Amino acid sequence: MPELKQAVLIAGPTASGKSALALALAERLGGTVVNADSMQVYAGLRVITARPTEDEEARAPHVLYGHVDAAETYSTGQWLRELSTAIADITAAGRVPIVVGGTGLYFKVLTEGLAAVPAIPAEIRESVRERLARDGVSALYADLTARDPFTAARLMPLDRSRIARALEVVLATGRSISDWHGEGTEPVLPPERSVRVFVTLERAELVSRIEARFGAMLAAGALDEVRALAARNLDPLLPAMKAHGVPWLIRHLRGEISLDEAAAGSIMDTRRYAKRQHTWFRGQLKGWPSVPVGAAFDEILASLPR
Repeated sequence: MPELKQAVLIAGPTASGKSALALALAERLGGTVVNADSMQVYAGLRVITARPTEDEEARAPHVLYGHVDAAETYSTGQWLRELSTAIADITAAGRVPIVVGGTGLYFKVLTEGLAAVPAIPAEIRESVRERLARDGVSALYADLTARDPFTAARLMPLDRSRIARALEVVLATGRSISDWHGEGTEPVLPPERSVRVFVTLERAELVSRIEARFGAMLAAGALDEVRALAARNLDPLLPAMKAHGVPWLIRHLRGEISLDEAAAGSIMDTRRYAKRQHTWFRGQLKGWPSVPVGAAFDEILASLPR
C-alpha cells in the first residue's frame, strides 16, 4: 500500500449528519468518501438506506456504495478487503480517504483487525437459515449451547443473527467462533494513521431528524424501491430485507397495515437502532472522541497533520 499520511474516520448514529460532514471534508481536503454502512452497500436501495444522492456523489468521489445485489449476504470480511483496496487506490491518487458510516463493527475491524474465521460453505449457511425459519431461534440457541456453550453464554437467547452465525461457524469448522476470534489479522488503519470521531447530536434533535428523514424518503420514492425489492421474493433473512423501513413497508404493500403505521414502525425501529449505536460505540471503541456534529468539521481539520 502507498504511504498513507492521513485518513479520516467518521462514525455516528443514523441521521446525525455524518454523510454531509464527510462530503464537506472531501470537498475541502480533496478526499474520497468511503462507505462504512452495511446497508448502503446494496444496489437498488439508495433512498430507503439514506445513501448519498447522485448530486452529492457528483461533488466528490464515493466508493463502496450500492455495488452489492440485495440477494447477497455481504460480510464484514468482504467489506474490509474491498476497503483495503480502496484506500490503496485513493492514497495512490493523492486523495484523502474519508471513511463514514454507522456500522460499528466495520470500524472495529478496520482499526483493530479482523477475526480469522474461514468462509462458511453455502450449504451449511442455507441449512442454518432453513432451521431458523422452520424451528425458531430457541431451537438454534439450544443447539449452539450444546456445541459451543462458551459462546452461547455470551449471547442473548433471542439474538437471531449472532446465534445463527456462531452455529454456522462451529458446524463448518468444528471450532468455537470465540476461538477463531483470537487469531485475527492486523488492522488496516492503526490509530496513529487516522483521525477518528464519533459524531453526536442531542437526542431530541436526532429523533426529529429521523422522523423528518423518513417522510423525505417516502416523498423521494422509498416505497417504489421496496416494491421492487419485494417483487423479487428474496429470503426475508437476507440483510437487505431487514434494512430499516423495508419490513414495515413490505407489510403495507401486502395490505396488512396502513402507510402511517408502516412509517411509525420504521421510525421507531430507527430510533432504537440509533440508541444501540451510541451504546455499542461507547462500549467497543472507547478511544474514539465524541464530538458534536456541528463542531466536527473544524475539530477534524485541526487534528489532521499539517
